[in-house]
Amino acid sequence: MSRIRDGGGAAVLRAVAGEAHTGRVEPVEIVGMGLKPLDAVSLGQRRTPIRLGTAARERMAASSAAVAEIALHRPVYGRTTGVGANRDVLTSDPEHGARLLASHSTTGTTTYPKDVVRLGLLIRVNQLASGGSGLDPQVADAIVALLNEDDLPDLHRGGAIGTGDLGALAELGLALGEVIDGTSALPLLSSNAITLAECCLAYVEAATLINVVPLVGGLSHVALRGNAEVYDERVHAARPQPGQVRVARRMRGLLDDLPIAPARVQDPFGLRAFAQVLGPAVDHVDALGNALAIDINASAENPLVAGDTVLHNGNWHAMPIALALDSLRLSLHSVATLSTSRVANLVDPDFTGLSRFLASGSEASSGVMMIEYVAHDALASVRSTAQPATLGTATLSRGAEHHASFAPQAAVLTGSLLDALRDVLACELVTAVRAVRLAGLEPEKLAPAAIGPWLADALAALPDVLTDRSLRDDLEIARGLLTQWGDRQVEHPAEAG
Repeated sequence: MSRIRDGGGAAVLRAVAGEAHTGRVEPVEIVGMGLKPLDAVSLGQRRTPIRLGTAARERMAASSAAVAEIALHRPVYGRTTGVGANRDVLTSDPEHGARLLASHSTTGTTTYPKDVVRLGLLIRVNQLASGGSGLDPQVADAIVALLNEDDLPDLHRGGAIGTGDLGALAELGLALGEVIDGTSALPLLSSNAITLAECCLAYVEAATLINVVPLVGGLSHVALRGNAEVYDERVHAARPQPGQVRVARRMRGLLDDLPIAPARVQDPFGLRAFAQVLGPAVDHVDALGNALAIDINASAENPLVAGDTVLHNGNWHAMPIALALDSLRLSLHSVATLSTSRVANLVDPDFTGLSRFLASGSEASSGVMMIEYVAHDALASVRSTAQPATLGTATLSRGAEHHASFAPQAAVLTGSLLDALRDVLACELVTAVRAVRLAGLEPEKLAPAAIGPWLADALAALPDVLTDRSLRDDLEIARGLLTQWGDRQVEHPAEAG
């Protein structure tokens, strides 16, 4: 995936001096704070070399020394005790950590994609750099070496339910070798870093895709001769929901000065409620980005090393991330539903004044009739993957652990939903462009409205053959066009004001 802009995290990810003079890609310092999801994804995709910052190294060394001293005087979970229901079993076995890694590396058989692993390791280094784990900086250095040499271990799905990516991080611990000793296994595992990586990738995909929905909706508005007063600034000032206001502003930017008289006083919901339905999805993209920005920089370890003490806690629980993902998927389901409603309007001559199913040629031609079926097939996938993962429950380890967020499952569902949503939008795009063609509207006729150049793009990309044929290739072209349009967007919902 390449659909992100250069991040603005220079104050946080400080490039080592000299790059401008040597032309080499210099390492970027990981400092344990201020890392943005977009920056993290960008670093991972570009395989930018990194290094642990000096202050971060000092924090890690101090917390490592502190927890070693503390453990001489009081039990420290996972270091001098077992884990889970074995939390009350004390141990001084020097092989305790090795056994912990071996047992907890039990996973499923499906490997994580390498881009997820790479980003997950980067996030884990950034979390460790904040200094709350008690791990020696050599552990972070070892992970950095894997990243810089692109020597990524195979990590597997299975066993993560939003209470720490135990299995995958145990596999990472085994890959690190002797740098992990008997006291440092559990602190390495105490993280949702791999899940957060998958969430960051889904966040970028969602934020990018949601930015092209107004373009597709704008073309449907043109084809249906919609009434643009629904985007009037006064309408949205009267009910200033943040995302709704931003969507309306975007639509005004696309449709203002459109030289086409509206066909109706009041449009169907697909046009009339466009901002009110897409707006919450924009807000939920923001909420997910904010939640991720906190967690990828958090000292979410259990126990947390805080100065000269350790604090046993529940920061490993990924409920904020899981709820943000669930909320986003539910809002995107409504976006998809409204898209299929516009497809239904576009194939109906009562709304367009065009032929049934936008058919051309011999009588009883089917035109784009099958597009509706494909759209509702994709919508069914959106609907099934929109189900909240947080409705799940689990009681584990002899009752010691009786709740889970299922954030990893929510991340997988989000990725699947976004793929299906892209199919829904591709169906709308193909249908809207065909309606525009049949209506004889050309980009120049839409000037000075800003939607014109986007129509020109679509007309150039999609075949102009209107007789009955398979539209499979058209849909594939439309999917690619959505990606291209996402690449060209300047404004990112999670960063727009």
